Amino acid sequence: MAGLAPDGGLYLPESVPSPASTLEALSGRSFPEIFNSVVWPYVSGCLSQEDLEQLTARSYQRFTHPEITPVVDIDGIHVCELFHGPTYAFKDVALQFLGNLFEHFLARTGRRLTVLGATSGDTGSAAIQALRGKDRVEVFILFPHGRVSPMQELQMTTVADANVHALALHGSFDDAQAIVKDLFNDHGFNGRVGLGAVNSINWARVMAQITYFFYAYFRVVDSTGIKLGAPVRVAVPTGNFGHIYAGLLARRMGLPIERLILATNANDILYRFIETGEYSKSTVHHTFSPSMDIQIASNFERYLYDLSGRDSAQVSAWMKELGARGSFSVSGSLKEQVASDFAARRVDDEETIRTIAGVHGKTGYLLDPHSAIAYRAAQDYASDGVPVIAMATAHPAKFSEAINRAVGRDPELPDGLAGLAELPTRVDILEATPDAVRSYIEKKLKP
Repeated sequence: MAGLAPDGGLYLPESVPSPASTLEALSGRSFPEIFNSVVWPYVSGCLSQEDLEQLTARSYQRFTHPEITPVVDIDGIHVCELFHGPTYAFKDVALQFLGNLFEHFLARTGRRLTVLGATSGDTGSAAIQALRGKDRVEVFILFPHGRVSPMQELQMTTVADANVHALALHGSFDDAQAIVKDLFNDHGFNGRVGLGAVNSINWARVMAQITYFFYAYFRVVDSTGIKLGAPVRVAVPTGNFGHIYAGLLARRMGLPIERLILATNANDILYRFIETGEYSKSTVHHTFSPSMDIQIASNFERYLYDLSGRDSAQVSAWMKELGARGSFSVSGSLKEQVASDFAARRVDDEETIRTIAGVHGKTGYLLDPHSAIAYRAAQDYASDGVPVIAMATAHPAKFSEAINRAVGRDPELPDGLAGLAELPTRVDILEATPDAVRSYIEKKLKP
């Protein structure tokens, strides 16, 4: 529940386990069954199998597709649809489970939790839906004022539950994320209010995301007839690095992912690192894919820890250099390892719109801009018979401006989004400083 470690670092398991069942045993299983098998080795010390199965069953009751994360073939690319949850974004897969985990452990301990999160668009609404109305939880979500899509903002600001607080900051997502880390590292404040994390700095978020890489693989095996154990490639739209890091962990757990394709928008710090070995901050660009408008990717530290041979001192040195100089670099065998772990593709706004338009014109299928970036990257690796999966991370209805630009009309709204614009909103606008957010939280928590 703490999310961030007391020294400012991130939690990781001591080792990456194998799934509770073999690939052969998991083949043909439902999403909940695969979820439980993949997650069980990580949680067996603190949950019973019965508790895990009950939490999993409860977490996916509100998904609108019976498969939870179905896979569809769109012109030769296998699109894994991760947007059938209550907020129509992939964050629901992990956050519905995390919300129930919070409730389970808070009831066990009698504690209260103050959840603090930053969002570039989708995490906030998914966290709010996972935690709204829950006992012993107060939720504060920071987002960059004017830099999320109108639908994303409505999803956060129209929730009437008293334990939910949406805070728009005058700044970028990176500013909001830095404030979250700053307040977690303020041990006096943290101790007073009992902070908990919902961003993917929280290990449980990443853990839950590993599961649908396995599920997608088995659906591709079923639909293509490839031999179980044959390789696939997976393209992941990437902002904060948690999603693709979950894919890397799936591969380490034995899933035969031959290539992880990291797809970025114009905010391409991760693409540049993979291509050159240099991690160098730049200006945050506002794009049609706002959930990826990030420069400093929190989960990247987890990968650096692996890359360095689990050398905490080296990771600390790199992060200090980033803070002081705005960049650091790796070379030699480390750079070769990065190239072995990932391929990379940068897709700017113009190419994103062309991809949405092209796929829709050819197949009638509508991609949201984030999913379009993954799809376009997947196309570059789909010519030699190895199946390629593109992770579709959000429903197109959440990004009407981009869809209208691409296909000349607004997307149809699903039931869960229709009518949001008619509801009253609650939002407070703050300066992007730790003091402003700290003061706001303390005032709200006063009896």
